[in-house]
Amino acid sequence: MTVVLTGFAVLLLLIVVLRVPIAFAMGLVGFFGFAMLMGLDFTNFMEFRWRGVLSMASNRVIDTVQSYSLSVIPLFVLMGNLVTRSGLARELYHVSNAFLGHRKGGLSMATVVACGGFSAICGSSLATSATMAKVAMPPMRKYGYSDALATASIAAGGTLGILIPPSIILVIYGLLTESSIRELFAAGFIPGLLGVLLYLAAVWYVVKRNPDAGPAGDKTPWAERLEALKSVWGVLALFTVVMGGIYMGVFTPTEAAGVGAGGAFLITLARRSLTWSTLFETLSDTARTSAMLFAVLIGALIFSDFINRAGLPDMLLSLVTSLDVSPIMVILAILGVYLVLGMVFESLSMMLLTVPVFYPLVESLGFDLVWFGIVVVVVTEISLITPPVGMNVFVLSAVLRDVKTGTIFRGVTPFWCADIVRLALIVFIAQISLFLPDLLYH
Repeated sequence: MTVVLTGFAVLLLLIVVLRVPIAFAMGLVGFFGFAMLMGLDFTNFMEFRWRGVLSMASNRVIDTVQSYSLSVIPLFVLMGNLVTRSGLARELYHVSNAFLGHRKGGLSMATVVACGGFSAICGSSLATSATMAKVAMPPMRKYGYSDALATASIAAGGTLGILIPPSIILVIYGLLTESSIRELFAAGFIPGLLGVLLYLAAVWYVVKRNPDAGPAGDKTPWAERLEALKSVWGVLALFTVVMGGIYMGVFTPTEAAGVGAGGAFLITLARRSLTWSTLFETLSDTARTSAMLFAVLIGALIFSDFINRAGLPDMLLSLVTSLDVSPIMVILAILGVYLVLGMVFESLSMMLLTVPVFYPLVESLGFDLVWFGIVVVVVTEISLITPPVGMNVFVLSAVLRDVKTGTIFRGVTPFWCADIVRLALIVFIAQISLFLPDLLYH
């Protein structure tokens, strides 16, 4: 236990104080922690027994890079980048505005719906927030929306990107816990829609209390609404093919990612929004993002080897058993840890630090790991908009320099309260997450 606690202390020191990238911090702590458990001499790195630790680390690197299932990551990243280049965000917002903009708070509601649709393809919360800020903020300001409500609807809507499938963070969770990615994608669908509905309720609550925060816009005739729908039919068809193929068992997630990337490329070509220079930028951005995600995953796996070798999951199980508390109380305690960590760490770092520690305990208590994955992602979503480290808030603050960070944080309060309600529903009514996986695959 001393070695494990020392390892976590060193890890926090490296990440929080020395600002070492989390991939290298987790890899270093995992590597040298594993060596300490083997009782190796740190003054003699030529000792034969060091080969065992080096072999463990090198195997993690080689197995991860060569893993066929991991090819889903760069393919989905490429699909999201191509769709972003195609200008989909503006058209999704236009469609949502056509149907909702005439209501009080309608432009904010349209922003939430457009964020949900865009993030379903893009898969990135930060990219969704940055893109939708440029698209949705000008019309909301034109109609006199308060900066707090306008920015909050963008920041909160952007969090949907890590839950509504295809989601990169669900893929990484599936790889860390060896859970079925297609079941995770199915499990995330209903909670994602529930998030959209609760965010719409949050907008309604804000404008109910203060009608001036979200004045009604112009009503769009039905003919124009139907015309607006035509502009997004290609991407909607792509999403239906990709996710429908996964849900119905026609494609594996990896094959679906390939179909999605190819389809997004054709859509971008058809829209004439791709040049040689933008194609190069898209491919290089995909390569950088994928390399970062692979590095982080390799570091997390090495760190996971260390804590498993140290027996931390077994220690936690023994501790929980000795406390004689119900399993659901353990889950609530874990959620409390996540909510606290969410005030300090960004979402991916928090998940990679905690999932290797908690998932063996959760599985041993009899909980479904697919359900736990959705719970973890929803908690992670909350961390994206809660102070002091709400990454979506800081992305918006960087894009909209004339809006104070404090204004955005005040605005998102009703939205993360809605997320707490959703989290409670998912925790206590597991079928919200498990209904689709049970229907399709069991």
